[in-house]
Amino acid sequence: MKAMILAAGLGQRMRPLTDHLPKPLLRVKGKTLLDYHLEKIQQAGIQEVIINLAYLGEKIREHLQQHPYPQLKIIFSQEPEPLETGGALLHAADLLGDEDFLLVNGDVWSDINYQKIIEHKPNLNQLGHLVLVANPDFHPQGDFVLNTSTQLLQEKQQQQQGFTFSGISILSPQLVENYSGKRIKFPLVEALREAIAQKKLTGELYCGHWSDVGTPERLSDLDNFLQTLHQ
Repeated sequence: MKAMILAAGLGQRMRPLTDHLPKPLLRVKGKTLLDYHLEKIQQAGIQEVIINLAYLGEKIREHLQQHPYPQLKIIFSQEPEPLETGGALLHAADLLGDEDFLLVNGDVWSDINYQKIIEHKPNLNQLGHLVLVANPDFHPQGDFVLNTSTQLLQEKQQQQQGFTFSGISILSPQLVENYSGKRIKFPLVEALREAIAQKKLTGELYCGHWSDVGTPERLSDLDNFLQTLHQ
């Protein structure tokens, strides 16, 4: 199985921290978010990683030249501009190939074991498996509903509690390749919602620690959490 890390975003909410650094190179407890992901991917036994680049992508190239991962084959998917999450997958389709892959947002942090996520590889009739988390304060409504098994439902069609997509998933390349609204630039959530309507996405709720490092305040909170955790 391959992995892909989404690392091309502009990081506008993180400014001024992202004026000269892409979000995945921001540090918590002395280590970049990107390195946390690559270490966990390597520990999961994955050997090939695609990283999409756009905004300040040369910084990520430089970082990995200075801090290489000899056991990983790292391939860059260079975008002419940030193509959003769905467009990024479509742009990298030839690199991803035909098999299911692990997808990770470069600007999240979690203590999720990627090896256990890989064990939930979708069956032939499914297009993906999403990791959901409890709704953070900044996203109280959540994204999707998980029924009593592992089937994902559209929250707007249900009265149940919604959960937030963690940005970590196992996906089939067919998810975006067969999406009826695919275009050069589009958000992945559109394709996810279409797959949910077709009952082709499963999910699970993760109850460990997870953080969407979307603002300087959240970055600081995560750093403080990790510093305290290892005291």
